[in-house]
Amino acid sequence: MMQDLSLSILDVAQNSVAAGASFLSVTVDEQPARDLLRVVIADDGRGMTPEEARRAADPFYTTRTTRTVGLGLPFFKMAADLSGGGLTIDSAPGAGTTVTAEFGLTNIDRPPLGDVDETVAVLIQGSPDMDVLYVRRLGDRQMSLDTRVLRRALGDIPLDAPGVSRFIGEYLAQHTRELLAIDS
Repeated sequence: MMQDLSLSILDVAQNSVAAGASFLSVTVDEQPARDLLRVVIADDGRGMTPEEARRAADPFYTTRTTRTVGLGLPFFKMAADLSGGGLTIDSAPGAGTTVTAEFGLTNIDRPPLGDVDETVAVLIQGSPDMDVLYVRRLGDRQMSLDTRVLRRALGDIPLDAPGVSRFIGEYLAQHTRELLAIDS
């Protein structure tokens, strides 16, 4: 079953929300010269013990009480492993969690990246009180969106207001198009 990596990013980010994170960073870093796609998702949530972090990518281990399996991280890890990369989890109680997944960029077994812009927009709209920093790199170029900057500009207007949500979606789409443009 091949799912877009953007869905895995959303799943890991939802874990951050559940862990009480007030800040989330999502970095998608494509380095064609190194045949590398790296996705880093970091939060300032409650973190995990070393044992929890070690077992987090086990499909039969979950801290949720509503189900007995957790498949988000295991699928993300499997996708990374199958494409010649890997997945690491760095976490400590009270210090947040960082999940780093690396993929062979041109590996035939790497799932498509999917619509990360939409994923980030949904994250911001669905968790308007959490700050999100999104960075997308291609080689030595990059674009970013930081909700902390938006909050300062917007004042009392919430990030999930319809006009703001629309602006975020359009901003991400435009800047990603510019980043990925061949003639840039």
